[in-house]
Amino acid sequence: MSKGLVAVGLSGGVDSALAAWTLKQQGYDVIGVTMSTWDGSIPNMPHVEGREGCFGPGEDESIAEAKKVASRLGVEHVTVSVSEEYKRLVLDYFRAEYRAGRTPNPCVRCNQTIKFGALHMAVRRLGIDFDYFATGHYARLDFKDPMQPFLWRATDNTKDQSYFLSRLTEDQLSTVMFPLGGMRKEDVKKLACEIGWEDFAKKKESQDFLECGDYSVLFDESDNVPGDFVDLNGKVLGKHKGIIHYTIGQRKGLNIGGQPEPLFVVAIDAQKNQVILGPRSSLSCTGVKAHDVNLLVSPESPLLQGELTARIRLGHNGASAKIESLSKESISVSFDTPQFASTPGQILVLYAGDGVVASAVID
Repeated sequence: MSKGLVAVGLSGGVDSALAAWTLKQQGYDVIGVTMSTWDGSIPNMPHVEGREGCFGPGEDESIAEAKKVASRLGVEHVTVSVSEEYKRLVLDYFRAEYRAGRTPNPCVRCNQTIKFGALHMAVRRLGIDFDYFATGHYARLDFKDPMQPFLWRATDNTKDQSYFLSRLTEDQLSTVMFPLGGMRKEDVKKLACEIGWEDFAKKKESQDFLECGDYSVLFDESDNVPGDFVDLNGKVLGKHKGIIHYTIGQRKGLNIGGQPEPLFVVAIDAQKNQVILGPRSSLSCTGVKAHDVNLLVSPESPLLQGELTARIRLGHNGASAKIESLSKESISVSFDTPQFASTPGQILVLYAGDGVVASAVID
């Protein structure tokens, strides 16, 4: 007897393929669903063979690989266009943030609004009444205790994707399954080889949200407005090529010589079209403020009062922190030791042990 119908988001990679295989082995009915985001509206985006990003003209290759997975499993597969939603909720957001001098995380945004939002609704509009939705993300879920987090790090900490999922609400995740959350990546690849799917085990992984990896193709020539590099006192140091090319903490590509010490991007003033530079020490921060809070525990959870680990960007290992103030709209966090380059637009994620307790957008 079937345990229910699971719509599995198939990307064409080994992780989603093995997630679907695992669920079928466990007795679920499975249908493969793949979202289509590319509509050809960015004519200057080059196609990259063996694409390492999700969005781009090579999307048909990934869809074909997803269909191959469904065929091997003997399950139905549907491709669902969410290109309009993706353009509006991810690409337009991405552009607007950079134009305002902030640095967004498009993959976090895509999970929040598309993969676990628009895609769900589009599949249901097709008349597919699934009981669960599953992906190949490395994360774990547990809804037993509202005082405890419902989103947890994966067993394989080197592949953990809880940071990317931290903006999802309890309602969004209530019918989601992550079959690989308790597995290690090396074991997933080994299993793929054992079941005869070695071709998937050897595939490159998607590393970015753009197939070509060059964000500049998303912007108009009018966004490349030169302006001044200035120091912390407002002294002009040189010319930049447009604020969309810079982010807080950046050192490479500034082409400013003759300084007593290396310079970093310290701030971006979109109104003045200025990029402010300073020494690394000027990027040290003892806390962050953020807005648009997403709580992943009850507001009454004692975990919010204790010692937490804060990550202020994907590549940040995390730092001991505590919440200084918290409301539905905003959060203020202090660090035990100063951290490098808190960046407006990036995502603050707070962990209690391995569980995510909150996330917000850094101001």
